[in-house]
Amino acid sequence: MVLEGYLATKTSRVSASCLSREMDGIGNTMQKKAAELERLAEVLVTGEQLRLRLHEAKVIKDRRHHLRTYPNCFVAKELIDWLIEHKEASDRDTAIKIMQKLLDQSIIHHVCDEHREFKDLKLFYRFRKDDGTFPLDSEAKVFMRGQRIYEKLMNTENNLLQTREEEAGTYERTLVASEFIDWLLQEGEMATREEAEQLGRRLLEHGIIQHVTNKNHFVDGPLLYQFRMNFRRRRRLIELLHERARSIPESHDSPFCLRKQNSDGGNTSFLSVSPTKEIKVAVGVRRSSMSSSCGSSGYYSSSPTLSSSPPVLCNPKSVLKRQVSPEELQTPGGPFLKKTFTIVGDAVGWGFVVRGSKPCHIQAVDPGGPAAAAGMKVCQFVVSVNGLNVLSQDYRAVSNLILTGPRTIVMEVMEEFPTMG
Repeated sequence: MVLEGYLATKTSRVSASCLSREMDGIGNTMQKKAAELERLAEVLVTGEQLRLRLHEAKVIKDRRHHLRTYPNCFVAKELIDWLIEHKEASDRDTAIKIMQKLLDQSIIHHVCDEHREFKDLKLFYRFRKDDGTFPLDSEAKVFMRGQRIYEKLMNTENNLLQTREEEAGTYERTLVASEFIDWLLQEGEMATREEAEQLGRRLLEHGIIQHVTNKNHFVDGPLLYQFRMNFRRRRRLIELLHERARSIPESHDSPFCLRKQNSDGGNTSFLSVSPTKEIKVAVGVRRSSMSSSCGSSGYYSSSPTLSSSPPVLCNPKSVLKRQVSPEELQTPGGPFLKKTFTIVGDAVGWGFVVRGSKPCHIQAVDPGGPAAAAGMKVCQFVVSVNGLNVLSQDYRAVSNLILTGPRTIVMEVMEEFPTMG
């Protein structure tokens, strides 16, 4: 009997061990599949951001050739000029490789489908999304559904995304699975809880969301999940030429980047697009993240460097020469000038980084983004957001206030008078 009990215990342990390895194998397979689909999603997001930029820059427009009009197209040679001018490619060969990647993934095509290669000639190409020929396979449909849900969550008032705890870990901007399903039903995204749960599982399998510790699939219950992808992060086209989904992890400077909080407050640094300059280097960068989600770094680009020089740490410290207090800013007759900006966010953010505490300050501004267009500059102190005084708030509270508000924000800032001489 003792021997039988021993054998039964040993067998159960072996079975449990085998089951554990089997589950790990399933988890690894699922993560590999999610990573592959995430790479596809990154290409789709990058292509869509480029399409919107080219429309805004009037590079895409109706063109005539041999008495025929080709709507919503661009000239390959002109586009390559544009990519180099906007620092998206260092030379023409690189620009061709970038566009060939989009062509291979059926993001763009020749208007008459006569060329399967992207050529540096006066040929017309078009984004398939502009002529309705984009191939909507099952993966693309799930991705587009996930992006729409993501934007809907970010642009509506709700309390779904919050900092929560699970298994002794604290995680930012998490969704409770059951509450997420409730929201999907309320918004008319799905008809039943079963269908909503299946949608959640597809979003996880496609790398759009993830369990906070990557231990569980999506199930209707109290478990926590986060968006794995930051749809609004401004992608640099050079990333298309990297094999991995991300050669550099999503940065905390990305306002929608979701990851576990760093309890030790360790320093996190990011890569710039230049090895020698800090704030003013990214003249060609079109858009950026809105604000910092982490107090340890303040640059808005987490993209690979375009320079041949090795990447360097950029802006690891505050841009302020000195910290000021709220009382000093509000002292009558003080050396500070108040300014008010109305900033309309675009598809990928507002274009600035907030950092610091009591008061926060502007750490970085995308030279080509909405904030720069409104007149925002680095070293300005944030006084109010949409009429709410934030002088006593830290960057997390200010970031959250902006993220949960409308796309158009009104910000009041104060900057120091320039010194004479």
